[in-house]
Amino acid sequence: MNYKKYTLKNGLRIILAPMHETETATVMIMTGVGSRYETRAENGLAHFLEHMFFKGTAKRPNAIDISKELDGLGAEYNAYTGKDRTAYYAKVEARHWETALDIVSDLFLNAKIEEEEIKREKGPVLQELNMYEDMPPRHINDLWELHLYGDTPLGWEIIGTKENLHRFTRKDFMKYLARGYVAENVVVGVAGKVDPKQVLSAIKKHFAKIRTGKKPVFKKVKEVQSKPGIFVQNKKTDQSHLIIGVRAYPMHHPDRYALAVLATILGGGMSSRLWLAVRERRGLAYRVTTGVETYHDAGYLATQSGVEHENLEETIKVILDEYRKIREEKVGAEELAKAKDHMKGQMALAFEGSDDIVEYLITQETIHGKVTLPKEKAKKIDAVTADDVLRVAQDIFQNRRLNLAVIAPKADEAKLEKLLKL
Repeated sequence: MNYKKYTLKNGLRIILAPMHETETATVMIMTGVGSRYETRAENGLAHFLEHMFFKGTAKRPNAIDISKELDGLGAEYNAYTGKDRTAYYAKVEARHWETALDIVSDLFLNAKIEEEEIKREKGPVLQELNMYEDMPPRHINDLWELHLYGDTPLGWEIIGTKENLHRFTRKDFMKYLARGYVAENVVVGVAGKVDPKQVLSAIKKHFAKIRTGKKPVFKKVKEVQSKPGIFVQNKKTDQSHLIIGVRAYPMHHPDRYALAVLATILGGGMSSRLWLAVRERRGLAYRVTTGVETYHDAGYLATQSGVEHENLEETIKVILDEYRKIREEKVGAEELAKAKDHMKGQMALAFEGSDDIVEYLITQETIHGKVTLPKEKAKKIDAVTADDVLRVAQDIFQNRRLNLAVIAPKADEAKLEKLLKL
């Protein structure tokens, strides 16, 4: 992965990754603020602002002007908001990179954010919120983090609340922009079949007048738990949806790679322990996965699945049993090697396109302040031993770390709570 990083006098960081083997180019701009940088009254603002960037600039007065120009390039374009970052991008045929950069930078720097458009866009954003609430496999993740982190920015839903969405005005957006969309907090990336010198010159020109200011800070989470926790939402659904897991480590913890290997052994593929135990041997679910999420100040390992209502309790028992087994018995050499190869293989598959490359690079820079290359991560993965996996399993699989979130029509919370023992 060939790339170069530049930092301008105003603090703006630029990452360029020439790729001569592709015929595409991707422009992505990322700012290091997301929903966890909001106040309670602002919750939902970061995501709503993402929508407003596509509503018009002085150069491109309305949404149709923007979409017509991008569609005319055959571009893939969008934006997304996370809890700790927000990104805007366009992927085009390589010869159109300059136009893509002009458009995306124009949206990022010059969005009009008109009061009338804010009022109009509240409808689509509210419908997006309703859509997510009607998607239990997605919404269960929101409920899980709400349960873990409570009434804190990290626990709030990215899309916000209906009350807030109705209340936002242009003043709210401009205040948030001034706080988070500043040069020192922004990374501009371009990857693909491009000339780095030309791209660098163009970026300097476009971003010469970007807002300046200090990077904002977020409110850190204090994780306090002494016994298993449970969150149940009773709602009419065709399946019972669950996430069960444990509080684990923040993103810079020294055992983060051992934790990732552990999660892969448990639920990282169709030959993983939980896939075999839950689906293949018992036919309880169509899909079961285990993964790790890490933030600067918190993290967790969690298993997710959707099952028939009458199979909810049995599924929980099976998952907990697998947690206990990996905590008590050292993983074998063959299974450990397979998990590592799976992780490295998935990593390789994730870097095939110019969009994959640029997103990885600028996310690394935005979140960590530096880029850890995939080959460096592969070395860290290879260094994980069976003893490491066992030690981490014994550390995290404890009652005081255990949690469960469920969406189901008639879940018996008291009965489920009795199952939560490791």
